[in-house]
Amino acid sequence: MIAQRLAQLGLVLPEPATPSFNYVPVVLHDGIAYVSGQVPKVDGEVRVFGKVGREVDLETARGEARICILQGLACLEAALGSLDRVERILKINGFVASAPGFNDQPKVLDAASDLLGEIFGDAGRHARAAVGVAELPRNCAVEIEMTVACRA
Repeated sequence: MIAQRLAQLGLVLPEPATPSFNYVPVVLHDGIAYVSGQVPKVDGEVRVFGKVGREVDLETARGEARICILQGLACLEAALGSLDRVERILKINGFVASAPGFNDQPKVLDAASDLLGEIFGDAGRHARAAVGVAELPRNCAVEIEMTVACRA
């Protein structure tokens, strides 16, 4: 059970994010869950601001990526009723607000990929994009969206 695995890892899912804009957190269609981009909120608030490679260092950005994954999993659990319905993480798309010259976006996203592997094992291995961007909502450093295959 995924809940037991989370407990073993000392992880607690946050409250699922409530959208501030015109979208839904998760769309379920034909056994696929599309999880909207999640920003790293702790207790409902972004706490780290700025661009990676300038105001935000690599290790902090990696921590923010982990928070994005936990937030996405919280939304997914709310939509599915249980993370035990996850068959496989298919893909994550990660966006890193990057200072000029910062090109270690894959290192930031490795923290998210590692976490999904720790939680789901081989079913957590996925395709991925790690993209540097000029700006992200709320001046956060990282945003991650997921595509997930689900059991009925």
